[in-house]
Amino acid sequence: MNSLPQPSASSISTSLLDVSVGIVGLGIIGSRVAANVAAAGYTTHTWSHSPRTDASFKPSARAVAEAAQTIQIFVRDDAALLAAMADMQPALTSAHLVMNHATVSPEATREAAAIAAAAGAGFLDAPFTGSKMAAQNGKLTYYIGGDAALLERALPLLQASGSKIMPLGNIGEAMVLKIATNAVSAITVKALAEALAMVRSQGIDGQSLLTALEANANYSTLIGMKLPTMLSGNYEAHFSLRNMLKDADFGRDIATNAGHTFPALDATAAAMRAALDAGQGDMDFSIIGARE
Repeated sequence: MNSLPQPSASSISTSLLDVSVGIVGLGIIGSRVAANVAAAGYTTHTWSHSPRTDASFKPSARAVAEAAQTIQIFVRDDAALLAAMADMQPALTSAHLVMNHATVSPEATREAAAIAAAAGAGFLDAPFTGSKMAAQNGKLTYYIGGDAALLERALPLLQASGSKIMPLGNIGEAMVLKIATNAVSAITVKALAEALAMVRSQGIDGQSLLTALEANANYSTLIGMKLPTMLSGNYEAHFSLRNMLKDADFGRDIATNAGHTFPALDATAAAMRAALDAGQGDMDFSIIGARE
């Protein structure tokens, strides 16, 4: 995939970009990024579908673009991203840099980049990995697709909420890699849920599974995060099931379009969809462990 034409970093004004930042989307991640960006000394201008009463909140995404020349987007899905981009487009200029951090389809990513390019604005494909606590602690990892000069310009801002910034190709490619990593996370938790059901069916305490896994080659940070909360039945959302299912469906669409089948991801998506249908969409995606 080729990146869309981008203005050079030198064409982006330093006047507001260095001190004034727009945040579009104030969910679990966006709200915490906004707090970190403000703590780092930036003036923030925010907007989300759920109104806020703080002074930084603007009436629309367009108003955010009118107030800030660098914009970070943390909305839920394709439709929300493209709606925000369409609303902002009349206010975008060659002085703007837009970074999309929402996990959306590669197609929506490229369409958003095209909207920015039509206005002469810069655009980075910049999905992140890390859940609620990583965002709160400024420890997100950003995967970046797009022009290296624009990334250099954005780096100080990204470091306000991220501990790692990883260039990973052209616009759309970083998004595919993010979707792939989320597929691994979802499938891992599904396997973990099945393993937990297996040991419990034999009268074995689930804590023994955690002890066994800690000494096993397949132990991971994800297992260390999710298995203890699954054992305690704590499914407070760090990464909601609704959003993980969305990302799994993006992966399944990629498979279909490429002529592949992803049976492990299909089975995991089916388990998540059953939990969503049961009204558990806003709980952590590890809730699938309670259904085994």
